[in-house]
Amino acid sequence: MHNDKRTIADRQIKSITYIGIAVNIALSVVKVVIGSLAGSLALLADGVHSLSDVATDAVVLLGLRLGSKEPDQSHPYGHGRAETFSAGLIALVLIFVGGAMIYYATMAIARDEVTVPRLGVLIAAIVSIVAKEWLYKATQKIAIQSHSPALYANAWHHRSDALSSVAVVIGFISLEFGFGHGDQVAAIAVGLMIIWVGVRIVSDSLRELTEGAVDSDTIEHIRGVINANSSVRQWHKLRTRTVGREVFLDMHILVDPDLSIGAAHEIAENLENALHEQITRPVNITVHVEPDIPDLRK
Repeated sequence: MHNDKRTIADRQIKSITYIGIAVNIALSVVKVVIGSLAGSLALLADGVHSLSDVATDAVVLLGLRLGSKEPDQSHPYGHGRAETFSAGLIALVLIFVGGAMIYYATMAIARDEVTVPRLGVLIAAIVSIVAKEWLYKATQKIAIQSHSPALYANAWHHRSDALSSVAVVIGFISLEFGFGHGDQVAAIAVGLMIIWVGVRIVSDSLRELTEGAVDSDTIEHIRGVINANSSVRQWHKLRTRTVGREVFLDMHILVDPDLSIGAAHEIAENLENALHEQITRPVNITVHVEPDIPDLRK
């Protein structure tokens, strides 16, 4: 069950990432060519941004490859943290991209640069918005289903590309209405938004690396599964942490003290199987069985 969930998730992550690579390469070529011909610095920069998405797609695939390796002697808990580091790396790229957008937009305003609006620029930007927003939603959906931090970060990188194309559209419209710096002002606003997303993803990655517990909804789900087992008289010391896409949890359960070791083991095994079946993400479980006596009750 554990390996089946990971295999299905790996296949979905690879598929959407390969689609992302194809879309990003196509968009970057279109934007760079049209941006160069039309003399649009904004669209040219947007094309380079799309090209940077290809790099983060590669980081996702690398993190997936490393994180999916089986546990070994040097990494007995697996290699899931490779995906966490991938998410952090993508977040740093987002912060860099946002900062670069702000810098170049500010410099353009300082130089009083104004470009002539071209219809080709507008069409390319709109196509990019539609394609990258679709890619963001499709990637985010799989990231949430698979609980992949790297894929979630990459989804936001796709959206940042869509937002930078929005800045190009705003700049085109503002030029039509006589405001020559609308493109740059919009780019600054988008840059700040991208930096904020990057900082949030870095924060989430650091939380996992410092052994933070899983989200409250997952914990409540775990509590519900334990409480549904009538053979468990009481439980305590539930601890959780995340390693990449996998949840590690341990707990103590109290059972009838007159049971045999075999019967007590069967209760623990049934509980583990229920958790594996009812929690959507891979779970690594350690159950400590105790006799239900007054001294051990909490």
